[in-house]
Amino acid sequence: MGRAFEELDYCETPLGELVLRRREIPMLDDEVVFEILLNGEFLMSSLFHVVEEALADLGIAAGPAGKLDVVVGGLGLGYTAAAALRHERVKSLLVVDFLHPVIDWHQRGLVPLGSALAADSRTRFFEADFFALAGEPVTGFDPEAPGRKFDAILLDIDHTPSHWLNSRHAAFYEVRGLVKLREHLNPGGVFAMWSDGPPDDSFCTALKQVFETVEAHTVTFPNPIRETDSSSTVYVASLVN
Repeated sequence: MGRAFEELDYCETPLGELVLRRREIPMLDDEVVFEILLNGEFLMSSLFHVVEEALADLGIAAGPAGKLDVVVGGLGLGYTAAAALRHERVKSLLVVDFLHPVIDWHQRGLVPLGSALAADSRTRFFEADFFALAGEPVTGFDPEAPGRKFDAILLDIDHTPSHWLNSRHAAFYEVRGLVKLREHLNPGGVFAMWSDGPPDDSFCTALKQVFETVEAHTVTFPNPIRETDSSSTVYVASLVN
C-alpha cells in the first residue's frame, strides 16, 4: 500500500496558495486521486473528469469541417487537452494557463496525463492570462503569430459564469467580452465552456447576442463520494461558416 496522502507541490502564486496533492480514498478501495487546490478550495480532482472531456468532445464536434486549430483555456490536470488530442482532426493545440506551476507539473510528469500531453507534437503550453488575451484579438492567443485565429476555443477556468477565480474575469462573460472573443475565431468557429452549475439563462442570453447557435448541455456523471449522480454544464456557441 502506498502513502495515504502526499503533497506533491506547494507554491505561492499571484492568485494565492496552490497545492498539488495525491491521496488514497479508503471508501473507494484506496483509489489514487490527484487534486489541485487554490487557497484551500478545490479546483480539480482526477476523480471527476467526465465533463472536462465532454467539453472537448462537444466543442470539437460543433466546429467546422476539416483540420482544427484549438485553444484550451485552463490546463488543470489536463483532461480537456487530452480529450481534444484524441480527435485526429485537431491539427494544433495551444493550452493557455496563468499559473506556471501547473504547466511545470505536466512538463515534469508530476500529473498522470502530463508526459503524454507534453510529448504530443501538436501541443504547446503558453503561460499567460487567458482573459487578458481574449480581450485583445489584434494580439491574439498565440505569441508566435499575432492575430492568429482558431477554429475552437475551449474554456475551463472559472467555476461558473458568475463564480470566478478572480473578479477581473467578470467582464468576459458579458456581451462586450464575448464580442471580443468572437474575433479570435475563424468562420464556423466554436466557443465551448465548462461550468460547475446548472445552465445559466442570463449567460445563454448573452451568448445568443454574439453567436448564431447556442446550446447548454447538462452532463451527468457518477459521484462515488456522495453515492449519487452529479451534473455540470457545457456551453457550446457556434458561428456560421
